Amino acid sequence: MNLTAQQQAILDGEKGETLSRVMKTLIMYGEAFGAEKMVPVDSSYGHLVTSFGLSVLKPVYSLMDKLIDAGALSKQQFSVDPQPLDKNVPANLIQNLFFKIMYSKQDFYNEQLKKLGIIDSQSYTCTCYMDEVGNIPNKGETLSWAESSAVVYANSVLGARCNRNSGIIELFGSIAGFVPYFGLLTDEGRKATWIVDVKTSKKPEAQILGSAIGMKVMEEVPFIKGLDAWLGHELDQKAKDYLKDMGAATASNGAVGLFHASGITPEAKEKGEELIASGAKIYIIDDAELERVKSSYPCIWRDKGAKPKLAFIGCPHLSFDQLNDWTEKLVESLSKQNKRSVAIPAVFTAAPKVLERFNATSNAKKLKEAGVTTSSICPLMYMNNPLCGKMPVITNSNKLRTYTSAKYQTDGEILQAIAGEAI
Repeated sequence: MNLTAQQQAILDGEKGETLSRVMKTLIMYGEAFGAEKMVPVDSSYGHLVTSFGLSVLKPVYSLMDKLIDAGALSKQQFSVDPQPLDKNVPANLIQNLFFKIMYSKQDFYNEQLKKLGIIDSQSYTCTCYMDEVGNIPNKGETLSWAESSAVVYANSVLGARCNRNSGIIELFGSIAGFVPYFGLLTDEGRKATWIVDVKTSKKPEAQILGSAIGMKVMEEVPFIKGLDAWLGHELDQKAKDYLKDMGAATASNGAVGLFHASGITPEAKEKGEELIASGAKIYIIDDAELERVKSSYPCIWRDKGAKPKLAFIGCPHLSFDQLNDWTEKLVESLSKQNKRSVAIPAVFTAAPKVLERFNATSNAKKLKEAGVTTSSICPLMYMNNPLCGKMPVITNSNKLRTYTSAKYQTDGEILQAIAGEAI
């Protein structure tokens, strides 16, 4: 790899052995993908995917201590993925005891993150790019992130540049201040090798559309046509929220790190079909294809006919507008049925600073009176253990469905279920 004098000096140990080893790791990582150089990380903030204090992650805590002791800290303050625990989220005595054992290093790890450079105690979210959180990269900036739903959003909706890195590697990039130049950092790597033609009779469910695209194109880059018929050509909050959820599904049901949406996303508006690589494959998505994809999702509950015991809405975390929209629809549904509270315990998740803003509204009181819990928890971390894995949980998140035993339902189906509407 061709290194600058500054990069070579770091590798040679002029700033200490620990930073030298960080740089060496990044170089080896880059060379594995054919990178010929390193480029500066020029975003204002970083983001870490590893937020959970699992008792079995001893090598991580040991590594963090070595970095801290050597003063090899992040050159950027950073946000972190959501916390795994919240005492307000419904759980029984045995589950709470299991959580305490499973995440026994959480407080210790949180202290390590403070020393490494976390922005503040309210910066635990997978949607760090929300206005309320403020970690919003600019178009063209190079990032060192790993959280898949955040990476695909930053690349696609914001026009920043970031590869789908792994946990810890993304921290190393922020510490060294450089990342290897390959893949989605390059102009060539950002060209679309798939054309996805959306030809549906109504606005597609974001999570199912994203799932269909992800499972078809896997790690490649899709150029999506026809979505502007439903979203328009402006990146207003509704469009951003839709693309957030769609992108998260492409990244978890496949391995998409970047999509272009014709007439909507920054690079697609700027360059149009110049972004489509020669020989791009075509995938047509119509109503029948979306129905085929949805019907293919397995239900892995032990009792497939069980009544759901919990519903998670917000993976990735909800925006302020989505919280209000869900509240208004739920309250209206309950009112029509002369009901006061939900039929199934429900948890709406959002970033701490988004919830802080929401809690100052009248809708927050209405939602609480309806019996819904709001939290900044990571639903995936809540579900990803044997005890919760046995629970019949429903969700509108294709990411949560993919990684846990939760059953996917559309927004409308989830609303009906938690409001107790007769189907």
